[in-house]
Amino acid sequence: MQTKIKPITFKLVLMLFLEFAVWGAYLTSLGRYLGNIGLGSQIKWFFAMQGIVSIFMPTLMGIVADKKMEAQKVLSMCHGFAGLFMAGAGIYCMIAGDAIEFAPLFILYSLSVAFFMPTIALVNSVSYNAMAKEGMDPVKDFPPIRVFGTVGFICSMLLTNFLVVGDGLRMQESYHQLISSGILSLVLCGYALTMPACPIDKTKKDESLADAFGLKAFSLFKDSQFAIFFIFSMLLGASLQITNGYANTFLGSFAADPAFADSFAVKNSNALIAISQASETLCILLIPFCMKKFGIKNVMLIAMFAWVFRFGFFGLGNPAMPGVLLFVLSCIVYGFAFDFFNISGSLYVEQNAAPDIRSSAQGLFMLMTNGLGATIGTLAAGAVVDATVYNAATPSWPNAWYIFAGYAFVVGILFWILFKDPNKQKKVA
Repeated sequence: MQTKIKPITFKLVLMLFLEFAVWGAYLTSLGRYLGNIGLGSQIKWFFAMQGIVSIFMPTLMGIVADKKMEAQKVLSMCHGFAGLFMAGAGIYCMIAGDAIEFAPLFILYSLSVAFFMPTIALVNSVSYNAMAKEGMDPVKDFPPIRVFGTVGFICSMLLTNFLVVGDGLRMQESYHQLISSGILSLVLCGYALTMPACPIDKTKKDESLADAFGLKAFSLFKDSQFAIFFIFSMLLGASLQITNGYANTFLGSFAADPAFADSFAVKNSNALIAISQASETLCILLIPFCMKKFGIKNVMLIAMFAWVFRFGFFGLGNPAMPGVLLFVLSCIVYGFAFDFFNISGSLYVEQNAAPDIRSSAQGLFMLMTNGLGATIGTLAAGAVVDATVYNAATPSWPNAWYIFAGYAFVVGILFWILFKDPNKQKKVA
């Protein structure tokens, strides 16, 4: 007997599609565009800014969603501002022509990502709320819906890679990617308002200052296992933006070698990297099975050690056959590296945080991964790349990737030793 698909499923699918299409329009190609306009040395700051704003904005917007305004309305507001500022950044580049300056572009971009980054946590809260109202199981039903977010990301990436915007210039090398992202964000600004209303806690009686401002989520650090989880979320988050910031730049560097200059991996680097998101699509579908078969701790460990292979394969590969197959393998394991921790981590927070602070707790998870972790990781990665590539007597991209792989390996070993499987703990209790 077939299970009837509920109408809310289709609404959530479109919301997730648009959410990640906004990001996919520029995330993996921005570094290449910045290099083309003479801002290659500033790439690390553009990607670090995503982490910097994630230190406080997801938590702040989570507090607003918990205490002041329905989460779907906060999601709409954030996308409205994010879209306006990102489209503004693209329009500035169009008007400035060959005289683009770092400061105005960076300010507009920073304001946009400041409002976009909270939406990653908010869209989870809105989804979980809608599913709960329909009696759906987030562990079983959310991953197949979330997969369409990755589909949206891939569609945006491929559009950015192949769309020619004039004089043979592709969108991945143009400011058009910023305008495209802004437009998609504005579409989602309106669409978010059609989602089911999320509850807010307006109780004021006998509230402490921490309760009033939603800071109660930080009390989760009093729980030793939650503290370990959040600390390792930060350590693993250091890996998140490394390939986003430098993979396209790394592949583009092979253009200087005549043997590789015309290879698919160099000319269509964004399309090659899109295999990573295709892998995400499949890996998301594996999460319910893996969560049931291996438990949440082992699923997180799979993600951590997948980062070792993600970086290691980049170091070993090259754009020609058979070396390009290692790039492909790197993209395949990315699905495990990214999804198995981000989604299982989100579910861990959903299942273990108190109902009245779940939006704030999701924001705190984002703070640790895409905030502190991504900021530290991006700046540290920039220092590694400077030392091994840009400022080295003998430039070596492989050495940089091997350093990143070694870091991920150490983090995985420590997590394996220190974090206890919550499912086993519940059985003991």
